[in-house]
Amino acid sequence: MGKTNSKLSAEVLTELQSSTKFERKEIQQWHKGFLKDCPSGELNRTDFKGIYKQFFPFGDPSRFADYIFEVFDRNHNGTIDFTEFLQALSITSRGSSEEKLKWAFELYDINGDGYITKEEMLKIVDAIYRMVGSMVQLPEDEDTPEKRVDKIFHLMDKNNDGQIDMAEFEEGSHRDPLIMQALNLYDGLV
Repeated sequence: MGKTNSKLSAEVLTELQSSTKFERKEIQQWHKGFLKDCPSGELNRTDFKGIYKQFFPFGDPSRFADYIFEVFDRNHNGTIDFTEFLQALSITSRGSSEEKLKWAFELYDINGDGYITKEEMLKIVDAIYRMVGSMVQLPEDEDTPEKRVDKIFHLMDKNNDGQIDMAEFEEGSHRDPLIMQALNLYDGLV
């Protein structure tokens, strides 16, 4: 897809229909809105952070937006094109629990080695806590990022090796209603 194309080619449209959970008309509407907000056809990191700042004006969403940006930017070229945007939106808003878990695992597995370490999880959880600021009252056993990470690792790291693989993540997520609730937050919104 060229940067200046205002209309999706039939080929790209067909590919998006098969790789997302959106219908043809929805894809065209999303594309029109995407080009309105991103006339170049690409969303850069700074603008992406700006979008998050609009939704979380009382916290600091910049770090979390950076981590989310990395998962959206599938080809790691420093921008999010319409295809990357729509595929991520499809998973987060209409994906199955398994698709959402895989996507969330990729978010937490910062270095992409197939495991989530405590350090990686702490970076993401700390970024989430900074983003929501004081807007959310947390129970005492989760009132710091470190406590939340310890609690999650206690739940998920079944073999106590200091890292969580995809199987442990999936099993642990199904046992924690808050995690599943967070994964399904955007269901039906788009």
